[in-house]
Amino acid sequence: METGAVVQKSLKKDLYEGVDFYGIDDLLTEEHLLIRSSIRDFVKREISPYIEDWAQKAHFPYEIVKKFGEVGAFGPQIPSAYGGGGLDYISYGLIMQEVERGDSGMRSTASVQGSLVMYPIYKFGSEAQREKYLPKLASGEMLGCFGLTEPDHGSNPSGMTTNFKDMGDHFLLNGAKMWISNSPKADIAVVWAKDESGRIHGLIVERGMEGFSTPETHNKWSLRASCTGELVFDNVKVPKENILPNKSGLGAPLMCLDSARYGIAWGTLGAAMDCYDSARRYAMERIQFDKPIASFQLIQKKLAEMLTEITKAQLLVWKLGKMMEEGKATTAQISLAKRNNVAMALDIAREARQIHGGMGITGEYSIMRHMMNLESVVTYEGTHDIHLLILGNEITGISAFK
Repeated sequence: METGAVVQKSLKKDLYEGVDFYGIDDLLTEEHLLIRSSIRDFVKREISPYIEDWAQKAHFPYEIVKKFGEVGAFGPQIPSAYGGGGLDYISYGLIMQEVERGDSGMRSTASVQGSLVMYPIYKFGSEAQREKYLPKLASGEMLGCFGLTEPDHGSNPSGMTTNFKDMGDHFLLNGAKMWISNSPKADIAVVWAKDESGRIHGLIVERGMEGFSTPETHNKWSLRASCTGELVFDNVKVPKENILPNKSGLGAPLMCLDSARYGIAWGTLGAAMDCYDSARRYAMERIQFDKPIASFQLIQKKLAEMLTEITKAQLLVWKLGKMMEEGKATTAQISLAKRNNVAMALDIAREARQIHGGMGITGEYSIMRHMMNLESVVTYEGTHDIHLLILGNEITGISAFK
């Protein structure tokens, strides 16, 4: 990779130190601070110098998978007996925050692996499945993906048509999934499909199984450094020991999504903090009318509002993390945080872009890349409007879906 001059310029540019207006670090343990510092250093070393080049070239750096494993970004909340970090949910959130501060696509790679592949295998899988897959997923020796969304069933996953039949000594799987992060490079896929009675189950499908293919999705304007694709099943013979035995029904994949949405609430906060930090620095340095633009009231208004929203979001995810740790966080509470923080990050990215002026659209700054990435994050794992309706149902007791 031809990165010499670009690397030096980028390394100088990543001066990020964090945002903490309300002393929220006081709520964190020494271990939390150490974990955050470790991942922040990792991002500055392994992502920041290269990410603009990767995004411009729509290149997914597969070597990052092993590096994520080494730094403990895969399944940090999974018990250490299975290769995970054995950490609490605030630690997991801080890791996602720092990785997405680097790039949403990089965080997608990590959170899919941890929350949507390792989590269901740990939670719903057999002991043999846990021992077979989890250590390799945690180390980055294996990459996984999660197959729920279909070409015709996104916000309504219960309408899925992917199905499997019991053939005696194996299952026969048919159907297709779409918009699947990691799929083109994944070694395994946790796939959700209906049995002959219409009940939803999770199955572990391995690369190399005949009839299983993973076409890549090209021409994306968003998450360009992340690989996205389809999962296609054409009479795939899946061994019976590959079904997840401990939970079935739509509630199983939705539990996985709760874990992933929690990570997104923290992650998008990282993207917002990066945009704010860049805008503040730029405003102090950019001279117009013989003085820094930071001296103008409208710029100060933008920065003050950014800091306010970031501070509110920090308190929101910290409290949510405590509730997750206690097993008290509800789907609706997680939805509120995901919806709020993604919208907040998008607003901050757009305001930061304006502060940067024309420079804001270039790869010299992270702003436009964050903005484009967040346009995917606001849609995946529950769209902005679907999360609003989840909250509406919680408030009124009346479902708007049916």
